[in-house]
Amino acid sequence: MPSTTYKSMFKLRKFAVTAIIAAETLFFPSLLCAQAHELPPGPMQQKVTTVCTECHDSRIIVQQRLSKAAWTKEVDKMIKWGALVDSADRDAFIDYLSVNFPADKAPEPTPRSTSTNKK
Repeated sequence: MPSTTYKSMFKLRKFAVTAIIAAETLFFPSLLCAQAHELPPGPMQQKVTTVCTECHDSRIIVQQRLSKAAWTKEVDKMIKWGALVDSADRDAFIDYLSVNFPADKAPEPTPRSTSTNKK
């Protein structure tokens, strides 16, 4: 295939993804609200929010309850997968997460969708 065909396919794919996101935003705005969970205040709140929500919503973080050792493994895994954590911030990331989401803290309640068609 000529390279122009690949470029056309890429542009079409990019357009399709943009159209899907726009449609979801217009027709299902509640999906956006369901994904937004503000992380607890602290010196690393903004950096953790920025870095982590590049790939997933903050609900994933809020639901976790890990020990400091487990948070260390998790942060290192995410860095390996491409999370842009400055090496000078790595320990502060781990401290922030292990203080705010420790293994001994009760988990956040997980909202369940309710059906109006009960039988």
